[in-house]
Amino acid sequence: MLFVLELLLLLHGVGGIRCSTVPENSTDMLSLLTFRKAINDPAGALSNWDTRAPHCQWNGVRCTTKHPGRITALNLAGQGLSGTISASLGNLTFVRTLDLSSNNFSGQMPDLSNLQKMQVLNLSYNSLDGIIPDTLTNYRIYLELNQLEGNIPDELSQFTNVTVLGLADNMLSELSGNQLGGTLPINMGDHFTNLKIHYMSHNMLEGYIPASLGNASMLEEIVFQFNNFTGQIPTSFGELPKIRKFDLQANNLRAKDSESWSFLNALGNCTTLEMLSLARNQLHGVIPDSIGNLPTNLEILTLGGNNLSGIVPPSIGNLSGLIQLTLDVNNLTGSISPWIGNLKYLQSHTTLLGKPSTTLKAGSYLNDLEGTIPLEIGNLRQLIYLKLTSNKLTGKIPDALEMCQNLVTIQMDQNCFTGAIPISFENLKGLSVLNLSHNSLSGTIPTLLGDLPLLSKLDLSYNNLQGEIPRNGLFRNATSVYLEGNRGLCGGVMDLHMPSCHQVSHRIERTRNWARLLIPIFGFLSLTVLICLIYLVKKTTRRTYLSLLSFGKQFPRVSYKDLAQATGNFSRLNLIGRGSYSSVYRAKLSPVKIQVAIKVFDLEMRCADKSFVSECEILSFKKKECEILRSIRHRNLLPILTACSTIDYSGNAFKALIYEYMPNGNLDILSQKINIAVDIANALSYLHHECESSIVHCDLKPTNILLDNDMNAYLGDFGISSLILESRFASLRQSSPNSSIGLKGTIGYIAPEYARCGHASTCGDVYSFGIVLLEMLIGKRPTDPMFENELNIVNFVEKNFPEQIPQIIDVQLQEEYKGINQAMTKKENCFYVCLLSVVQVALSCTPLIPKERMNMREIAIKLHAIRASYAEATNREHLLCRRELQCVMEVV
Repeated sequence: MLFVLELLLLLHGVGGIRCSTVPENSTDMLSLLTFRKAINDPAGALSNWDTRAPHCQWNGVRCTTKHPGRITALNLAGQGLSGTISASLGNLTFVRTLDLSSNNFSGQMPDLSNLQKMQVLNLSYNSLDGIIPDTLTNYRIYLELNQLEGNIPDELSQFTNVTVLGLADNMLSELSGNQLGGTLPINMGDHFTNLKIHYMSHNMLEGYIPASLGNASMLEEIVFQFNNFTGQIPTSFGELPKIRKFDLQANNLRAKDSESWSFLNALGNCTTLEMLSLARNQLHGVIPDSIGNLPTNLEILTLGGNNLSGIVPPSIGNLSGLIQLTLDVNNLTGSISPWIGNLKYLQSHTTLLGKPSTTLKAGSYLNDLEGTIPLEIGNLRQLIYLKLTSNKLTGKIPDALEMCQNLVTIQMDQNCFTGAIPISFENLKGLSVLNLSHNSLSGTIPTLLGDLPLLSKLDLSYNNLQGEIPRNGLFRNATSVYLEGNRGLCGGVMDLHMPSCHQVSHRIERTRNWARLLIPIFGFLSLTVLICLIYLVKKTTRRTYLSLLSFGKQFPRVSYKDLAQATGNFSRLNLIGRGSYSSVYRAKLSPVKIQVAIKVFDLEMRCADKSFVSECEILSFKKKECEILRSIRHRNLLPILTACSTIDYSGNAFKALIYEYMPNGNLDILSQKINIAVDIANALSYLHHECESSIVHCDLKPTNILLDNDMNAYLGDFGISSLILESRFASLRQSSPNSSIGLKGTIGYIAPEYARCGHASTCGDVYSFGIVLLEMLIGKRPTDPMFENELNIVNFVEKNFPEQIPQIIDVQLQEEYKGINQAMTKKENCFYVCLLSVVQVALSCTPLIPKERMNMREIAIKLHAIRASYAEATNREHLLCRRELQCVMEVV
């Protein structure tokens, strides 16, 4: 009777609806309507869920023809829905597929125990919390990227029909009903007779990986990355005939002797194996020759970030099907043997044995390769990404590289290469990044490099190059070319600020004349020369000290006493700023009295110590993420010079970081908006797209943007930054275990999605950059009292775009705008056009849906183009004004 009454009330509510539109069996329709009441639908995805139409025609609903009105599938993936999932869905007893993934559902998972016919349950990429119900018996279960926690039901391992089990990116701790505590059941694999895909990455699981998984003979993929598994890798994995993918990276798995390395021999039986990822574990010693016994169709092999030593066994050349090989961040030595020429299919994201730019210091984590690059490297015709950074490689860069026609990135910086830059590089038409800095290359810069159509970054700094700098192609854009540290270079475009070649010739002649003059009067000037030498030695000592500080390989010890004296016992007179966990002081650091900024952490504040570690605790190196953050190099990133971790005079813990001092303060007091925006966009683009693993800053705001004497902007404070690991196997970026940031960051600048899901992403940095850009333009903080209720800085600008933008910009910009010739139309007014362009970029950074935001590489490119266009337009206007003035003067 209650059911009939509810149905009658529902029909009465819609009014004028014929009973023929309601099926005889309306249980499923009422269940959907109850589900609809509990959720929010801002995009109107469920707008046609109306009883005036048959519910089998509603969006996302599919029914069976055999049983009229009964729903077999409900697919609402990626519809922007939020709210809780009603238990009424448990009444859809005919449903086979329930897909609510990629929405914003929250709360606990409902009881779906009545859905005995369901084959696929996909609730991944939401914000569900609570525990996993012990009533799930489906064939496929996807619960990745939620906030599930607590125990995994022991019954889960008894569901023999499960074919896909996805529990990645949650906060699961242990499986109940066993005596092993935070480990997987020993007999787990004995029950999963139909399991094909097993995802449990990014959790806190620990203990041994059960050898019984070797009994789950249908397994095709095992992804256990980013957990705390220990012990050896089971040799029973070699008994999985269909396995394609083993991803065990970022655990504590160990191998140090022939027995613990025996899993390599076992995996030789897995003829279908395509991926073996063991990076960032505790693998020790020499890589066994048995690695060459792995299947020849293996495409991906990652062993980086372990403690491997010795030479790379030549047998690795047997793996002729490799597409990706990473052996970086180890202790490998020796030369790049000819075996490299056998790997003809190596291509994207391949690190060939070098220390990446994401490493920290010479030592137990790095490779130290030497010798020359073999000519066999020309056999790597599919190679896309070549990185040999920071080794001891010598000799000439081989012309054989021209055979690698697919190369997009070449990074050979910080080696000992000699000779000229190969002219054969002109054949690498797809080359985008070429970094040969910090070598001993000589000769002139080939003009042909400027003709490469896709080359966007060229770094030849700190070599022995000489002669005139080309002016074609890329060389016209000073922001894309790095040539400092080559004393013999001259000419080029004006923005490079190089001496003209004519001046260099005169300088050489003048030097000769001075030499002739000094010879006869050498005795008279000996005293002067001595004084000059003393001055130069002092200056060189200062430069060397700075170099040692900033290069990151030798850290001078700085005591608490040194810092106390340099800051006047941390006097308020030297206080230049405060942050969430720290105070920053201006100081002159002994022994050479260099000007620095000292960031002192308030260790009584919760998370302050973690913030210090995240900004790279130089003295302990407990986190590999620190190694990456400490070694990043970019002209617009504020470098950490050194650190101090000790105790103060009272015996309390003391931690501080020492930075280069930026005399012009932070962004709050500056008016050079576009140049600053370009600098920070460059820095973020570098962090997101040019590091070995993408780095998310997580706390971008004006006070973390500093400026030097030349008004160049620097991005600093990596207190809560995170790593993002790119994977071509994943449909979404996965963050590192420490990248769950919750609501850390600064209110007003933090991306809105962080409130729902604490996983850091590059999209979050993009949003923060957009907010900073808007603040620069309108001169109001996002926390300004005017932004209340539903009004915020983003929709305030959107409402005034484009016509009213000149009226809402800050006072300085308004004055500049008023000073321009108002007789011009808005389209002719380069200031107005540039202003709107920058506002558009800012707004393209701040959509609520992360997918709709541009990435930082695109943003940097757009801002560069805006700046160049504005400079060209203003130059034209100034020229026009001068001509008009000249005409007036002639008339007078």
